[in-house]
Amino acid sequence: MVIPLGSAVRRVAAVLTGLVIAALLIPQAIILWIADHRIDSQTIDVMQRGVALTPGNGTGWDQLGRLKQFDFLNPDVPGAIHDFQKAVTDDPRSAHFWIDLAGAYQMTGDDARAADAFARAKAAYPASAEVAFHYGNFLLLQQKYPEAFEQLRLAVRGDPAFLPLAISRTWRSTEDVDQLIDQVLPPTSEAYFQAIDFFSSSRQIDPALRVWRRLIALHQRIPVERAFPFIDELIHEDRSDDVKQVWLEALTMAGLPHDEPSDGSLVWNGNFSRDFLNGGLDWRWTPVLGADFDYDTRPTSGSRAARLDFNGGSNIQLSAPAETIPVEPNTTYRFHALMRTVNITTESGMHFQIIDANHNTAPTASTEDLTGSHDWMPVEAELTTGAQTHFLVIFLERRPSRLFDNKLGGTVWITDVSLTPFAATGASSK
Repeated sequence: MVIPLGSAVRRVAAVLTGLVIAALLIPQAIILWIADHRIDSQTIDVMQRGVALTPGNGTGWDQLGRLKQFDFLNPDVPGAIHDFQKAVTDDPRSAHFWIDLAGAYQMTGDDARAADAFARAKAAYPASAEVAFHYGNFLLLQQKYPEAFEQLRLAVRGDPAFLPLAISRTWRSTEDVDQLIDQVLPPTSEAYFQAIDFFSSSRQIDPALRVWRRLIALHQRIPVERAFPFIDELIHEDRSDDVKQVWLEALTMAGLPHDEPSDGSLVWNGNFSRDFLNGGLDWRWTPVLGADFDYDTRPTSGSRAARLDFNGGSNIQLSAPAETIPVEPNTTYRFHALMRTVNITTESGMHFQIIDANHNTAPTASTEDLTGSHDWMPVEAELTTGAQTHFLVIFLERRPSRLFDNKLGGTVWITDVSLTPFAATGASSK
């Protein structure tokens, strides 16, 4: 076969061109690989050598500056400022580099240069939530509140992930809950709940209640479960009047039935006409290994009962279903429920227990312990609350058996649970 001379020349030229390009690019690739490897080393000396290999590498200078600034053992803020200045020189359009430079200036107390760097960051990326948040936080420290609120509002609307920090820093700067709501929070139920969660977690109940009042004014539908953590904190703080009001308002906002218990009873959903909400002032049930939970209809009355089936495989410790009930101090209450059991095994049976979960020394009460089989029967108890008691917890209890053959089997039904005030025994200390 004859190969045309022109074709052979073109092939040789292409090969030579490829070799020349490879000779030029391979060393550059090696240099870049070495530089990246050194920059990623997280060792200052090695990183400096890596950055030196790649002029114009703003990212490398920024990483080096952050390592110097936040070195736990030997921070070097002036050195970090030098590196951040190199970064913004190499890439003045990077808002991130300007933020890092501004933060380093803040650490040295150079607020004027920090403000200028933040302004450069805003100019580089006006819509950045990150820039707005950091700039807003800087303005808070400068007590330039209107400008700070404007930036923080932009930040949380651009990226809700900044909301918890915006809430905490605004509050710690101003301690003005209405200012926080009006100037920073978006008008959404979730934003308001995050503020409530913040105040609840730090046990600042009055500001949390103020946010709750403003939340109600939004007239937005919320899932009732979202209010459970706040209600739990109110219970923990013994705020019984507040709990009752918040509970009814939470049910209303969730569009759920909110008729209070009838016949003088304080037990919510005492006849189990509705499924448990598992929070608030309704019943709570936590799954237990060896027990199955369901509802039955009583043939004689048509009302519902809660049913627990025990499979005989575990020595169960049971403290549910349970409900927390606001009560008054120094007051006598009568507890009543209907129970039925079939083949409850072991000497440790089923009974109701009534306690004050917030005060360990407060009086407690329990009903008769049922084992074996019993047709529907009333179980009752009486308890006088202590001087500090504002909540009682009622729950179905079974304590672990001490016998060798201690596995619990059988079935228990409960319904028509009530707790009724009988008589005051002294002045309330609430």
